[in-house]
Amino acid sequence: MGSERSEPRVVLNIPADADGHWLELFRVALPGAQVWRREPGQPADPQATPADYVVAYGPCATLFDEQRRMKAIFNLGAGVRHLLALPNLPRNVPVIRLEDAGMAEQMVRYVLAAALRFVQRLDVYARQQREVRWQQHDPRSPSSLDAGVMGLGVIGEQVARALAAHGFAVRGYSRSAKDVDCVAVFAGEPRFDAFLDGLDFLVCVLPATAATDGILNRRSMSRLADGAHVVNIGRGAALVDDDLIALLDEGKLSGATLDVFREEPLSSSHPFWRRPEIFVTPHISGLTVPEAAAAQVAGKIARLERGEPVTGVVALERGY
Repeated sequence: MGSERSEPRVVLNIPADADGHWLELFRVALPGAQVWRREPGQPADPQATPADYVVAYGPCATLFDEQRRMKAIFNLGAGVRHLLALPNLPRNVPVIRLEDAGMAEQMVRYVLAAALRFVQRLDVYARQQREVRWQQHDPRSPSSLDAGVMGLGVIGEQVARALAAHGFAVRGYSRSAKDVDCVAVFAGEPRFDAFLDGLDFLVCVLPATAATDGILNRRSMSRLADGAHVVNIGRGAALVDDDLIALLDEGKLSGATLDVFREEPLSSSHPFWRRPEIFVTPHISGLTVPEAAAAQVAGKIARLERGEPVTGVVALERGY
C-alpha cells in the first residue's frame, strides 16, 4: 500500500497588523493543512519549515532566501511586478495572481462614478462654484461619448461591459483578440492609435510591464478628443506625470481621476495634490477582500494538490 498524502504546508508572508485576520481565514479555508504566518522583512531562517505553498502580501525581500522548495507562490493582489523584480525569486516555481476576488465590483463602481461625473460635467460645475459663477451647460448623454478601456483582463472586461450597459460607446484595447459584447475590441500594438483616436473618456487597467511603462504619455494622450478625461486604476507606472500636467495646462485634457501612482504613498510635494482638475484617491479602487481572496487561493491549492490546472498563472516573460 502507498503512503498517505500529507496535508499541504502553507506559509503566509503577511504583516501581523494587516486587516482581515488572514491566518484564521486560511486555516478555515484549508482544514487539515499546516498554515502559519511569517512576518514580512524578517531575516531568513535557515531552520524554517519548508512550505509547499507561499502566500505573499507585503515586503518579500527575505522570503525566498528562506523558502526554496514550494510548489507555487500566490500573490494577494493582481499586480505581481514587485515579486518578479526580486533577484531571489525561484524562476522555476509558478507565480499565481489573484483573479478579481472582490476587486472587480469595486473597480467597476469607481470607474462608473468617474464616468457619470464626467457626463454630468460635475467637474465643470465644481470649478464654477470655486469661481462663484452661475452658468448652465447643455446636457449630454453617455451615448454621445466614446469611452475606451485599456486592458481587457478579468477586471477590464467587466469595466468595459459596465460602461456599455450605461450607454457609452465603448472600445477596448487588448494584447490579443477578444470578443466582448457591445465593445469594439482593438487588438495588438498596430491598432493602438486607432483605439485612442477621439476618445472622450479613457480608462487604464493595464498591468505593470516593460511594455506598459509610460504608455500614457504626451503622444498617446494627445490622440484623445479635446477635453478628454483620463482614469488610471491599473498601475501608476503607466502614466507619465509631467505629460498629463502639460496637457491639462494646454487645455487638451479637461481632467483625470487617478488611484495609482509611480510612488505610493503619493508625496505631499507632488503637483497632483494641488491640481483641481485631478481627482486623487489613495489606491482604493479595488481593495482585496480577505474572505474572497482566501477562498480563491485555497481552491487553487486544492486543485494543485489533485494535479489539476489552475488559472491566474503569471507568464514571467510578459510580467502578468
